[in-house]
Amino acid sequence: MSRGPFRHVPEVALATLVVLVVGMMIVPLPTWLLDLLIATNLSLAVLLLLTAFFVRRPLAFGAFPTILLVTTLFRLALNVSSTRLILLQADAGDVIAAFGEFVVRGNYVVGAVIFAILTLVQFVVIARGAERVAEVGARFTLDALPGKQLAIDA
Repeated sequence: MSRGPFRHVPEVALATLVVLVVGMMIVPLPTWLLDLLIATNLSLAVLLLLTAFFVRRPLAFGAFPTILLVTTLFRLALNVSSTRLILLQADAGDVIAAFGEFVVRGNYVVGAVIFAILTLVQFVVIARGAERVAEVGARFTLDALPGKQLAIDA
């Protein structure tokens, strides 16, 4: 660990980034800034996917859980900001409008079906993921019980 005057810079930068992302949920963003942030989000997602795919050893990318958490918070803030912009100003921005036009292609029935499929897949992924997390947590708890019992007996 470095002992210089800048040893706390990564922690402060991460905390500042999280505060800015939470601030995005509170302060209304202009359309141009939301378009820029959505494009940045897409670029970061592709970069993160390629980095995770091509990493040689899993331990070489130890910051992955933290990066995943921060990018998830960033995506949530983008969702809240874009929803606020759509509901208050009836303006989705250029990126959202272009993506919606690309997916729907003017046929709203197809758009509704695609939306239903995406919602169902998202629900199944979240439900299965939460179930798996609960199973792993229960397994760790059960594995720790004999050690706790020995500590109590001693």
